[in-house]
Amino acid sequence: LQLRGAVIVDDGAAAKVRDEGKSLLPVGVVEVQGEFSRGDVIAVRTADGTEIARGLANYGAPEARLIARKPSSQIAEILGYANEGELIHRTNLVRT
Repeated sequence: LQLRGAVIVDDGAAAKVRDEGKSLLPVGVVEVQGEFSRGDVIAVRTADGTEIARGLANYGAPEARLIARKPSSQIAEILGYANEGELIHRTNLVRT
């Protein structure tokens, strides 16, 4: 599948995704790169650009930019709806 974009994550989120296979929460995202839609494949990268995972986005890039660095509990308040509490759920995530 073709990559449609990427997210840069902080060290804490990188450790959870890479080492523990956890879902990617919006609070751990520091930057959103590219333009993608819900369901597109995106890369998860560390601050130095190392790809640690790929997964299916639960939110498009515009929404991801709005909820980045925010706790999941604020998604509905920020967007007016909440598809999921995770940007990428662990069942839709493959570590690379």
